Amino acid sequence: MKVGVAARTMSVNELLDNSEADFVMFTSSWCPYCTTAKNILDAKGLSFDEHNVSEKPDLQMEVVNMTGHRTVPAIWDVRDEPHFVGGCDDLQGYL
Repeated sequence: MKVGVAARTMSVNELLDNSEADFVMFTSSWCPYCTTAKNILDAKGLSFDEHNVSEKPDLQMEVVNMTGHRTVPAIWDVRDEPHFVGGCDDLQGYL
């Protein structure tokens, strides 16, 4: 598991394109669904980069503008071309 890649001023697309993990997740520290999604990926042996939007609210707005998805987690499969999966329930159905 790869956690906490520095988001600096990188855009969401740059974070997706530069990830070497299987998935990229935008999360918040208080979110139980984020914890569940991380546990699902861990249990399946899939790596992920996590970006906490509580610390970088500009990323949250960018995710909303790109996807219309207003809640966390917001999860992308980046194993090939970045593909927006959705939230925790969407991840369960996706995998």
